[in-house]
Amino acid sequence: MIKEEGLSELRLAVFASGSGSNLQAIIDAIKEGKLEARINLVVSDKIDAFALERAQKEGISTVYINRKDFSERGDFINRLLAIMDEYRVNFIVLAGYMKKVPTELVRKFTGRMLNIHPALVPAFCGKGYYGMKVHQAVVDYGVKVTGVTVHLVDEEYDNGAIVAQCTVKVMDDDTAESLAERVLEYEHAIYPETIQLFAADRVDIRGRKTYIKDN
Repeated sequence: MIKEEGLSELRLAVFASGSGSNLQAIIDAIKEGKLEARINLVVSDKIDAFALERAQKEGISTVYINRKDFSERGDFINRLLAIMDEYRVNFIVLAGYMKKVPTELVRKFTGRMLNIHPALVPAFCGKGYYGMKVHQAVVDYGVKVTGVTVHLVDEEYDNGAIVAQCTVKVMDDDTAESLAERVLEYEHAIYPETIQLFAADRVDIRGRKTYIKDN
């Protein structure tokens, strides 16, 4: 899909609000030659997000931008879109970004924006389900299996077409914290692998379904 649009490489903007452990997994995968992409920019709505420090340590450009700092929504949107152009971004990866992405940005990057969710969508997802709240809900409900979902981003929370999923067993003695720690290990593995599918032009999107083409 990327090559069909004349894009020779993935130039990523990674959006993160917190520690950026998934960002680090992506950085490491690129360094190890497992992911054929370049991170042009890391964006955060939190000025003190550790994700920004991770990026700066690697010499990656960073931008802090928060809607609250703009009196007009249009000014915020225009600045956000301009930043993507300025850094020549052609693919966006959400890695623990806690704000809903503006519709204008979603539409500009249709089919080229991914999110990772720490459960098996469509279970335990949607508005209000993020971070530890997801894992607490999983434990409270008593399900035996949870997992990780990587999906395309559309205009609704956790609603885009699913690209990849993996399962994680819920142990009888799991707490939200212990489950979150174990799920995160799977996130770190599946996210770079899924981004690489796009880098290798192996993803075929047809409506709500995605098909992975053979090498």
